[in-house]
Amino acid sequence: MQQNARICSYLPNNTEMIFSPTESPRILKILQRWIPSVSPYFDKEHYCYADHQITIQESLDHFGAIVWPGALALSQYLESNQQEINLKDKEVLEIGAGTGLVSIVASILGAYVTATDLPEVLENLKLNISRNTQNMNIHQPEVRKLVWGEDLNEDFPKSTHHYDFILASDVVYHHTSLDPLLTTMVYLCQPGTVLLWANKFRFSTDFEFLEKLGNILIVTLLAEFPESNIKLFKATVKEN
Repeated sequence: MQQNARICSYLPNNTEMIFSPTESPRILKILQRWIPSVSPYFDKEHYCYADHQITIQESLDHFGAIVWPGALALSQYLESNQQEINLKDKEVLEIGAGTGLVSIVASILGAYVTATDLPEVLENLKLNISRNTQNMNIHQPEVRKLVWGEDLNEDFPKSTHHYDFILASDVVYHHTSLDPLLTTMVYLCQPGTVLLWANKFRFSTDFEFLEKLGNILIVTLLAEFPESNIKLFKATVKEN
C-alpha cells in the first residue's frame, strides 16, 4: 500500500479517506490517443477513444477551452474500464467540461450527458460536442451553464436532478474558486452518485482540497498516472 501511504501523508489523521487494504490503486500511463495532423491550424486536436475519432477545437482565450492531461486520463479510464464503470443509459454530469472531450467520450459510451461550464466557455463547448455527436446513434448531450457554488438549488434542484456519475478533470488548480467547487461537488453527490475526479497535482492547495473533500465524502484512490503526476479518485456520499 505504498501508493496509498503517499497520498495519506499529505492528510491529517482525522481525514476519513477510504483506501481498501486489499486493492491498491492502478498504476497507469496516459496512452497516445491523439492523432498527428498535418493541418497548419494548431487550434484543433484529433483523438481516438472508443473506436471513434474525436476532433476538438481549443481556444487559448480561456483555461477551460484547452484539453488538459486530467481529461486524457479520465477519458482513457472510462474507455478501458467499462465493466467497472458502466455508463450506458446512466445520467452523467461533467463539472468544468471545458472542451468537452470527457463528455463526448461518456456520450459515445452510452450515457445521458450534461456538460457544464462557465458562460464564456459554452460556445466552444457546444461546437465540439455538436461536431462529434450530432450524426451518431447516441443520447445527445446537453450543454448547460454551471457557475460553481451559484444557483445550484434553482438550476439543479435535487428533486428532479439526480446523477449516477459526476465527472471532473483538472478542475483543481491555483484559483480562487476552490470552496465553491467543493460546494458544487458535494451538492451534486446524492446517495447513489459516484464522483470520478482526475487531477494533475501541482500545488499544496490541490492536496488541501483533497483533504476537505475527504472530510465530507468517502474518497478512494482508483488510479495513478505517475509520469503525468495525475491521480484519479472516486467519491461517494457517506452512509448515515
